[in-house]
Amino acid sequence: MQRTEALTLADAVFPRIQTDSRIVALARDIALMVSFAGFVALSAQIAVRLPWTTVPITGQTFAVLVTGGALGAWRGAGSLTIYMLMGMIGMSVFAPGNADVTGNWDMHFILPWDGTHSLVWDISSGGYIVGFILAAGLVGYLAERQWDRKPWVHLGMFLGNVAVYIPGILWLAYLIGSGWEHPGAHQPLADLIAGSGTWDKALKGGLYPFIVGDLMKLLLASLALPAAWSLVARFKGRS
Repeated sequence: MQRTEALTLADAVFPRIQTDSRIVALARDIALMVSFAGFVALSAQIAVRLPWTTVPITGQTFAVLVTGGALGAWRGAGSLTIYMLMGMIGMSVFAPGNADVTGNWDMHFILPWDGTHSLVWDISSGGYIVGFILAAGLVGYLAERQWDRKPWVHLGMFLGNVAVYIPGILWLAYLIGSGWEHPGAHQPLADLIAGSGTWDKALKGGLYPFIVGDLMKLLLASLALPAAWSLVARFKGRS
């Protein structure tokens, strides 16, 4: 008996190919995952670097939540895994300035392209990149159960945000506590982030500055997905 997968936004916009060939179906899914990985890479180029932390504010959270909601669980997680691997093999898809700590405010908006690449365990924001995978998988799982078009879509997006922060803050705290030296500044990470102790620094450098912005991004994602479903229903006659 063939398993029937839940219809996601991507499946509604780009209908599944009716074929018995698993290769053709897989090629379609890979194309969608790579495309959304590019969307996340583009959103990483909308960045603000704060003087008291090495973790930048970017547009990625919005892109990650939309990716999970549009693709579903395994393809959402797969897309963000592709994104992570792209940065780890040398493609400049991560947020700009990972190797540059100036201690000043710095803003960047898409062009000129200023992405970076690195192994995720060699950058202070590496935990958040891993969290992107978890968040996209979780939001995708909920989207497959129609949370992306129901009143509780906001809760789903909030849970996705939490999934980003948990590994992000834990990894940042580990680097701070272990005396890890930032490769760009050639100083211990603990000296580059404001705060009085490991967890105080981890929260001040990896959580507090991003709360307001991420609330705005999750609200935007909560509006974008239901709106997209409304457009699909209007133009394709689906309820």
